[in-house]
Amino acid sequence: MTQVRLPRNIPLESVLDSVAEGIFTVDLEWNITFFNQAAGEITGIPPDEAVGQKCWEIFASSVCDGACPMRPCLKSGQAVRNKSGFLLRADGEKIPIGLSSSPLRDKDGKVVGGVESFRDLTPIHQLMQKVEERYSVEDIRTNNPNMIRTLQILPPIAQSSSTVLLLGESGTGKELFARAIHTQSLRRDKPFVAVNCGALPGNLLESELFGYKAGAFTDARKDKPGRVELAQGGTLFLDEIGDMPQPLQVKILRVLQEKVYEPLGGVRPVAADVRFVAATNRDLETMVRKGEFRQDLFFRLNVVRIDIPPLRDRPEDIPLLISHFIRQQNSLKGKNIRAVSANVHQILFRHDFPGNVRELENIVEYAFILCPGEMIHTEHLPEYLKPQAPADAPCGPAGGDGSSGDGSVDMLGHKRQAVLEALKRNRGNKSAAARELGISRDTVRRMLQRDASK
Repeated sequence: MTQVRLPRNIPLESVLDSVAEGIFTVDLEWNITFFNQAAGEITGIPPDEAVGQKCWEIFASSVCDGACPMRPCLKSGQAVRNKSGFLLRADGEKIPIGLSSSPLRDKDGKVVGGVESFRDLTPIHQLMQKVEERYSVEDIRTNNPNMIRTLQILPPIAQSSSTVLLLGESGTGKELFARAIHTQSLRRDKPFVAVNCGALPGNLLESELFGYKAGAFTDARKDKPGRVELAQGGTLFLDEIGDMPQPLQVKILRVLQEKVYEPLGGVRPVAADVRFVAATNRDLETMVRKGEFRQDLFFRLNVVRIDIPPLRDRPEDIPLLISHFIRQQNSLKGKNIRAVSANVHQILFRHDFPGNVRELENIVEYAFILCPGEMIHTEHLPEYLKPQAPADAPCGPAGGDGSSGDGSVDMLGHKRQAVLEALKRNRGNKSAAARELGISRDTVRRMLQRDASK
């Protein structure tokens, strides 16, 4: 093996500081002994602050929890190549990384430490998303025509100052939409503050929203800012607004109308420079008719209304979201799972997802816990999915048409529609449509035959 020798007037550190990959070294006690400039730029931690610290104190990384590539280097002198994971930057941003580790040896061949190189994979992940996904905004991904139309008008909505009301079942991603509105707005550099209106009783929710002054009640020894104050200049997300008690609805209405509020125990109004985004899974119009929600507040909130469809109404998004969650979990857990099996695709495609996108995310996360290899199989799914779709059943028990066997006309209609739209996107190519939806070509054919026989 040819050895490269540097001129004596060029220190090794300056060479390592010139490369684009992050490089650091540790001793046998896991203390960082070198940290190059790229490592500082990727992690957001200056090299002089990192040196001397334990590596796990600097790297809030997915691989630090049980899959550390440096460990075999220090324990047995084994090199580890091309692992993937993520790290949490000093500013809180989570970024995907690829990393490799090797042992450091002294002149006698004894392991005295380890060296690790890592690179930011964010540009690659962004490129993969552009290739694999038809449309996405922030963390919202879809192939559904209705959702695509909604995402296309999201930027001008975000750029406005209007109040937005998000309606959708639990788990459909209402907070993702709220965050997307904030990050595309003129207020993106100011705080995004979320509060769940159904998580606290009325008196506590009021102090949480508006804060209080010292002496306002027995335990109020000093001023406490509320969420409205913390969101100044930014966006306040009122989740589950339908659960807000009516006395508090009056006070929120005042903030929306007059742009002022009063902390508990306060003696003068405080200006509120806040953009409101509200969300609920309840039917506010029915609540207004029953007198359970103030009509004037509903009209103030309902300036821009976005209805987010449940996952069962957009089954063409299921394969897309599965791929997204697999990539996400691979980064979080340092694994290399590639896909789900055909049987798993069929099980998930015919499931009606009462918990929506959040349920699908939880299913993938659960499967990652049990899956030891590169492919998620039926045995890795939660128990409640297994009895409905045994591993040896190629399709649904009602004749293999991808239905749940319960005769649900609505579910079959949604799935036929998903097949038709996939065929349109793939210019009538049944094989390509089947691959996109994660089902067999025969299932596509049977759904088309059923549709034609109606």
